[in-house]
Amino acid sequence: MRLTLRIWRQSNTQSRGRLMSYEVDDISPDMSFLEVLDRVNERLILAGDEPVAFDHDCREGICGACGMVINGRPHGPRRATTACQLHMRHFADGAAIWVEPWRARAFPVIKDLVVDRSGFDRIVQAGGFITIRTGGAPEANAILVPSRDHAASR
Repeated sequence: MRLTLRIWRQSNTQSRGRLMSYEVDDISPDMSFLEVLDRVNERLILAGDEPVAFDHDCREGICGACGMVINGRPHGPRRATTACQLHMRHFADGAAIWVEPWRARAFPVIKDLVVDRSGFDRIVQAGGFITIRTGGAPEANAILVPSRDHAASR
């Protein structure tokens, strides 16, 4: 696949940002969006340019640190999918993709796609969460599989 990424670049909180275009080729449809950003950064570093700053942590779709706006939608076009689990097969070959930081007064841009999440972090540290009783889900390995189903799976 070949894509054009238009990525928000901003050197710090006080500077004005702008969209920069990057052509990326040799993209596997199975690559995650963050792996494509890694590829862009590898090329930027080899060229002696500043890599794109972006947040990530688990890269398993659990933590949400990879929050960014892709084509105008938080985390991208797939509902209930974080950017790190967004695979390139969901984009057309030759597509142009706009990548921007979260735009909110509470989350000022620190650099490129990285925003200051300290306000949110303070809420979480203070115990600002909700719990919902979901019932007692049994351990998956404790559920017996009927022998007819087991035999059918062979």
